[in-house]
Amino acid sequence: MSQTLRQHAEQLFAQELEELQKQDDDKRPANWKLSPQSVVQYLMGGKLKNGFEISPKYIGNKRLMEIAVATLTTDRALLLYGLPGTAKSWVSEHLAAAISGDSTLIVQGTAGTGEDSIRYGWNYARLLAEGPSLNALVETPIMRAMKEGCIARIEELTRIGADVQDALITILSEKSLPIPELNTEVQAVKGFNIIATANNRDKGVNELSSALKRRFNTVILPVPDSMDEEIDIVRRRVESFEKIMELPAEKPALEDIRRIVTIFRELRNGVTLDGKTKIKVPSGTLSTAEAISVVNNGLAMAAYFGDGQLKANDLAAGILGAVIKDPVQDKLVWQEYLETVVKPRDEWKDVYRACRDMSA
Repeated sequence: MSQTLRQHAEQLFAQELEELQKQDDDKRPANWKLSPQSVVQYLMGGKLKNGFEISPKYIGNKRLMEIAVATLTTDRALLLYGLPGTAKSWVSEHLAAAISGDSTLIVQGTAGTGEDSIRYGWNYARLLAEGPSLNALVETPIMRAMKEGCIARIEELTRIGADVQDALITILSEKSLPIPELNTEVQAVKGFNIIATANNRDKGVNELSSALKRRFNTVILPVPDSMDEEIDIVRRRVESFEKIMELPAEKPALEDIRRIVTIFRELRNGVTLDGKTKIKVPSGTLSTAEAISVVNNGLAMAAYFGDGQLKANDLAAGILGAVIKDPVQDKLVWQEYLETVVKPRDEWKDVYRACRDMSA
C-alpha cells in the first residue's frame, strides 16, 4: 500500500488506464492518451472486451460526460458548473488523467490568486541579476500545459478576481501566451485545453465577463437524481477512503449510508421522501460530498473511539456539523426536523437519541 495520503487519479487508476489504452482502437485527437469514447468509458465504468472491469468515476447522466469530452476536442474550454459537492473537481481530475495522463497541472482559484498564477511569474533573484530571460521565467501550470499539449485545470474560477480571470481571454482565443518582456510568446500545442470549475453558490462573487463566458462551454453537474444513485456514490467513495486510510473499522452497513443520504436529501429538498411532510431548508448545501465526509468521520470515530462498528453516536456529530452552519436559524431547522421527522421513525430511534443528546 502506498504511503501517499492521496494519490493522483492517474496513479490510483493506472491499471485501468493501461487496459483502456490496450483495448482502444478508436481515433485519438492529437496528444490524447485515449480516444474520446474510451475517456467516457473510463468515467462511466463498464467491462472491456477482455473482461477487465472499469470502475465508475462518475455516477449520473452519461450524456453529460460525452458533452464534456466532446468540448475538449474543440477550441472551446470546458466549465463544470453546479452546487458544491457535485463532483466537479473529481470529474475535472479524471478527465485530465484520462486525456493527458497528468491531472497535476492545476491552478487553485482563491481571492488571492494573481495574474502571475495564470500567465507566468519571475524568479526575482535571477531577474535582478540577469534581467528578463528564459532562465528567470517561472512557468505556471497553464503555460506548461500549452507547451506540452495537455489539459490544465482551474479550480473555483469565480473565486478569482475579474481582472485576473480576463488574463485567460488571450490564451483561450489566440491559443498563445505573449511574453512582452522577452518579445516572444508561447503557442499552444495540439491537445491543450482548460477545464475550469465553479459553483453556483458563488454566483455574483466574481462573475465571468461575457467575453470569457463565450470561450467556455458550460456543463452543469446536477445533484444525483435518485436516492439509489446517491447511496451508490457515497458507498463507493467511503470504501475507497477506508482502503486508503486503512481504518481498523468494519465497512458501514448500507442502511447507515441510506439514513445519512435520506436526511441530507430531505433537508435539501424541503420535503420528506414520501412527500407528506414539508420541511424547512437549512442554509448549507448538504451535498453528496458532505454525506461522504459524515460517514468517513463516523468510521474514524468508530475505529479509534469505539468498537470498530459504525453506530449512530459515531455519526451524530458529523450530521450536526453538516446541517448547522448558522448556529441560530439552522439549529431551529434541525430541531424541528429531529422532532417531527426522525423521532416518529421506529427504526431510527438510535439516530434520534444520538442526535438529541449531541444537540442538547
